[in-house]
Amino acid sequence: MPAPKHSRVRMSSAQRREQLIAIGRQLFAERGLDATSVEEVAARAKVSKPVVYEHFGGKEGLYAVVVDREVRSLLDRITTALTAGHPHELLEQAALALLDYIEGETDGFRVLVRESPVMSASGNFSSVLNDIAHQVEHTRERLRRQGVDPDGIQWDYTKIVGELRPVAEKAVRRALLLEAIADKEALATNEEDVDAEVERFAKASQRPAPAVRRMMEKSGDLDALRHGLRERKTLDLLIEHTRVTT
Repeated sequence: MPAPKHSRVRMSSAQRREQLIAIGRQLFAERGLDATSVEEVAARAKVSKPVVYEHFGGKEGLYAVVVDREVRSLLDRITTALTAGHPHELLEQAALALLDYIEGETDGFRVLVRESPVMSASGNFSSVLNDIAHQVEHTRERLRRQGVDPDGIQWDYTKIVGELRPVAEKAVRRALLLEAIADKEALATNEEDVDAEVERFAKASQRPAPAVRRMMEKSGDLDALRHGLRERKTLDLLIEHTRVTT
């Protein structure tokens, strides 16, 4: 008696879309946008290339959906973690929520740190979160310089996060202390200082200062610069106070 034939269950359009997003997320985490092709996505999903184009218009459209979902997922985690009422506690909770995201969603984190300007907030929030994310990516870059493919080895993200958590907590406490001192002393960054720094960057990169400023405004680096200058003023004040009292 011949074995019964098992017909493959046809996916609905919504199910197929979710499948393609999951496959794209994995491929973008492994290889990045440029090294991923529509052919690979289609092959893993066992569909033809036109199916991918039908849903997303190409790999760029799929990538945009993946990044948008990861950003929303990360922000949802951070929002859910914000339970305390004090701003300083909220900031610490946000930083730790990012560490939990790195540990629990390694593919999503790898997608975000490869090419996406995800952290666009200003001030301490962005500096602390960016520091955490960049520490992991700097480790990957160091491996690349040593001739090791970081995507070809097994990453122990639990261990990495465990090592980074005390660093993140220390960074949060330092940032909060300096912010509190700056607020108490009413320290502010004037635009003359900002312009001088932009001019310095422009000379170093041999680009016009207006073009550098526009680029920094678009990337959010101008707000980070203002925060850094305020932090520098705070440190200078502390150093001067130490000299006077000793």
